[in-house]
Amino acid sequence: MKTILTLLITVLFTAAGTWFLVSRLDPGTAGHAGSERKPIFYQSPMHPWIKSDKPGRCTICGMELVAIYPGEKTFDSDAGENVVALSESQIQVLHVQTGEAKIQSLTRSLRVAGMIDDDATRHRIISAPVDGRIEKLYVTYPGAEVDAGHPLADYYSPALLQAEREYRGLTGAMRNAAALRLRQMGLTPEQIEAVTNKPADSLTSQILSPIGGTVVAKNINEGQYVSTGEKLFELADFSVMWFVFRAYEQDLPWIETGRTVEVSTPSLPGKSFTGKISFIDPNFDEATRSTSVRVELPNPKVSGRRALLHRLYADGILEVGSADVLTIPRSAVIQTGPKARVYLDRKGGGYVQTPVTIGRRGDALVEILSGLKEGDKVVTQGNLLIDGQAELNRSFIETPGTPTPGAPTATFTEAKVSAIRDFIGLADAMAAALAADDLAAFNQVIKQQKPTTGKPIEAPSGLLQLEQLRLDGDLHGFDDLKSARVAFLKFSLAATAVLEPLRKVEGVPKFQILECPMVGTAFPDAPKQVHWIQVEGRPLQNPFFGAEMLDCGKEIKP
Repeated sequence: MKTILTLLITVLFTAAGTWFLVSRLDPGTAGHAGSERKPIFYQSPMHPWIKSDKPGRCTICGMELVAIYPGEKTFDSDAGENVVALSESQIQVLHVQTGEAKIQSLTRSLRVAGMIDDDATRHRIISAPVDGRIEKLYVTYPGAEVDAGHPLADYYSPALLQAEREYRGLTGAMRNAAALRLRQMGLTPEQIEAVTNKPADSLTSQILSPIGGTVVAKNINEGQYVSTGEKLFELADFSVMWFVFRAYEQDLPWIETGRTVEVSTPSLPGKSFTGKISFIDPNFDEATRSTSVRVELPNPKVSGRRALLHRLYADGILEVGSADVLTIPRSAVIQTGPKARVYLDRKGGGYVQTPVTIGRRGDALVEILSGLKEGDKVVTQGNLLIDGQAELNRSFIETPGTPTPGAPTATFTEAKVSAIRDFIGLADAMAAALAADDLAAFNQVIKQQKPTTGKPIEAPSGLLQLEQLRLDGDLHGFDDLKSARVAFLKFSLAATAVLEPLRKVEGVPKFQILECPMVGTAFPDAPKQVHWIQVEGRPLQNPFFGAEMLDCGKEIKP
């Protein structure tokens, strides 16, 4: 199914581009109306400033000049090169919409993900200051909350006991030296002052918590002998937590210290915490093209425990904005490589490909650094199809002077006409099945496709734009009418866009393009006007609503 659909759409695009040029280059092929009117002048669609009072070819690109009749709109003379010319019916079928370049603030909601960690500056490892034995534990489990100065354990050490006795018996400078030794053996200044009044039969000293916080780890038990430097406890202050996330290269222009970040975690649904960026790591990781960013979050107690737990997964939203800059809608920018381009609306059916330099990308807008000015109108919907038509136009341009004057630049082969005929039959059969609310028939139509030979079709480079037109997924069997209609809507938008220029091709079955204004309100993300194809002679039958609104719609005349 994927292969035959791609094959048919490819043939249709090639034929559409050819017919567009043939019909524009030879007024006789576009209908009889052209022979009944006298053109006022002839103009190049690719280089509109080239005009003549008689038929001929553009002196720049070699294309046939287009006849301009009284009452018809012309292409703007200042449009420049790379102009795509569309008729009013093509503009309607392609749903071409435009937006204006404006100077305004650029906003962005930057979503990030990271981990909740504790403040590294408030993390402590408590080790044994001297050899000894743990006589008693005051904290018996990890997770216990302690205050600064809270006893953690009673500690018996013969060396510490001897140093305390010496301290009590000394005065002056010798006593100060002994006090310094006691500090080195783990006693606080308050404990040293209390040594003088310590009972002579007391054999232990206490290990006190240096900070208030949570016991992260307990590595000892009562009665255990420990050596100098052995890890006893690990403490962390969880009153302020760090939300640490990776910021990627393209996001760094938006991130700076002091920015507010709203953080949420699956462990606390419906709750969020707000903090500010306090640090951006200057060491950039070349492998991931990112760096580490830290946000400080107050962590209050809820029902006796901290709300944010250590090492939780969390999401963050960074709401940022910029000063007023020149912006256009993001959908207007086409970027398939290092260079970006837009299509300017020059009125009269002319759309000019214009290179632009883009800056930061917001949620709905993108910053324009060069290439446009305030007030320019750019295509925001239908620009991908216009870009594909531009590629087709360039592919069919012949070298100036080589063709016979007045001859068309391309013709249809019987194989292409046959493929177009099959494709119209496919689109009509799909629409008829859905109009009849017949899901089985629809699934049967999309399954019964002719196998292809696998032989590639020669096509101009512009057909690479087909990737933008293909369905999000291949057409396949569906379990309900709603999902089938959503898939058909996407198929129909692409099909009508490429078939519309072929309505007068000799040998192609006569078909109608129909429009329903209600579909846009019934299907998510659907355009306001949705088209579909029916073979001429069949009564109007709406495939998107079936029996519910079978006759809703109208024909778009060529």
